[in-house]
Amino acid sequence: MDFVSIIMGSKSDYEIMKNCADTLEKFNVQYELIISSAHRSPDRTKKYIKEAEIKGAKVFIAAAGMAAHLAGALAAGTTKPVIGVPMKGGAMDGMDAMLSTVQMPSGMPVATVALGKAGAVNAAYLAMQIMGINNKELAVKLLEDRIVKEKAVATDSKEIEVII
Repeated sequence: MDFVSIIMGSKSDYEIMKNCADTLEKFNVQYELIISSAHRSPDRTKKYIKEAEIKGAKVFIAAAGMAAHLAGALAAGTTKPVIGVPMKGGAMDGMDAMLSTVQMPSGMPVATVALGKAGAVNAAYLAMQIMGINNKELAVKLLEDRIVKEKAVATDSKEIEVII
């Protein structure tokens, strides 16, 4: 069974990452969600990556704050796509998380999305777009979602637009 793996560095990330899980559920995309830390539980993280790949994980989403380097640890342990969601918090309010997620060495790519809720939702969409390459049904659902969003913009505009 193909699925998306969501890994959070700590329980405090759950309120934001629930938005990622909810987005996947909206499209009926299977996912696993666990807490595992690159620094506090590195053996658990490495073991989970291998087990998830065997079970069918196609994309990994990693959420961590401060300078926690979870997405990089995942990228080092898999050749599957890794999407990093930097979390706000700490003395630098997420800037350290953003930098530790986006600044990866050559050959260890991590796709990095925005901080917070928008990042969590976009991580789900990006994971689905990746999976949609080989899943026509999912690709169609994503296209239909884009059409709905486009129509909503036009409707919102008609309510307020002034055109000469």
